[in-house]
Amino acid sequence: MKLRDTLALSLASIASTRTRSLLIVLAMALGVGAVVVLTALGEGARRYVVDQFASLGTNLVIVLPGRAETSGGLVGAALGQTPRDLTLDDAHAIGQLPGVRRHAPLNVGAAELASGGRLREVTVLGGNAELLPIRHMSLSRGRFTAGSGQIVLGRVIAQEFFPDGSAVGQRVRLGDRRFRVSGVLSEQGESMGFNTDEVVIVPVEDAQALFNTETLFRILIEADSRAAIEPVKRATIRLLTLRHDGEEDVTVITQDAVLATFDRILGALTLAVAGIAAISLAVAGILVMNVMLVAVAQRTAEIGLLKAIGAPSADVRRLFFAEALWLSLAGGALGFAIGQLGSWGLRLAYPALPAWPPVWASAAGIATALVTGVLASLGPAARAARLDPVRALSGK
Repeated sequence: MKLRDTLALSLASIASTRTRSLLIVLAMALGVGAVVVLTALGEGARRYVVDQFASLGTNLVIVLPGRAETSGGLVGAALGQTPRDLTLDDAHAIGQLPGVRRHAPLNVGAAELASGGRLREVTVLGGNAELLPIRHMSLSRGRFTAGSGQIVLGRVIAQEFFPDGSAVGQRVRLGDRRFRVSGVLSEQGESMGFNTDEVVIVPVEDAQALFNTETLFRILIEADSRAAIEPVKRATIRLLTLRHDGEEDVTVITQDAVLATFDRILGALTLAVAGIAAISLAVAGILVMNVMLVAVAQRTAEIGLLKAIGAPSADVRRLFFAEALWLSLAGGALGFAIGQLGSWGLRLAYPALPAWPPVWASAAGIATALVTGVLASLGPAARAARLDPVRALSGK
């Protein structure tokens, strides 16, 4: 039997049992669609986290007080131990290290902002003039030179307190201190769950006075290049160890290391959900096998006639293979369409989530559907090929 005849005969057989064939195709399609949608969700989460960390800055090194491995954590706190404070002098010394392009001491707190009869609590960032370029923040109006008594308002804060757009140059009260608005931030949106449109920025010395502290929350460092990140990290640890009486009592993390960790975790999660979704394809394969076994029993006379007129057993096997291939192809194609539609729905419902299915997931889903369908047809095809033509024709 020619290949064209095998494909035509198998397609006609599928068309003669529309309901059964539709159910098999639907089972395959749901399996492939689940693989595509779930991997799109996992890949979208991975890309979202990576983009969020990338928005924090470029070639970033972050210094935190306390050792994460030793008493800087909960155990040390329980024993009454506290990590050595980071100070402005530490930050200034770090700024002199080779490979450091910019550095920004950082304080974070909350205080009440008041002006013109309006009052609300705001998040306060204390930093220097290099905080803005390090964090990829820009000003829509004014400037920030970290001179004492200056304050920069987030876009939302500026619109709320000065709806006429006259924020720059106005006087506001933050906590118990007065400031002059020197600038307004451009629209930034959320970054790592932190809405920078609703913050205010003041010089770090003013922030320390406002919160009655001499310590720093973090020190942000921007290295000259990606290659300089690790040397800057090592030099920072050495410098602070010397400054802190030979004790390595800080934690220095790099943006790349955090990104790589999240990338591995979320990549593994994507593979895991793809594996879970692929189980449905195995179930669909079992359905194909069961339906084809029933088809062999129902078509014994047809198989017997084929063998009686001289069709070899190989042709009978190929006929069942072709049927499985048609069903798997249709299921894979429909599943791909369902998966793309589901991914589009995710992006529509959650615009911030880049839920684009990876190419490998779509290809793997369709390939798995084909392999599963063909493998599931092996048993029924072999059984049909072994039928005796005389007994098949007699219906026994």
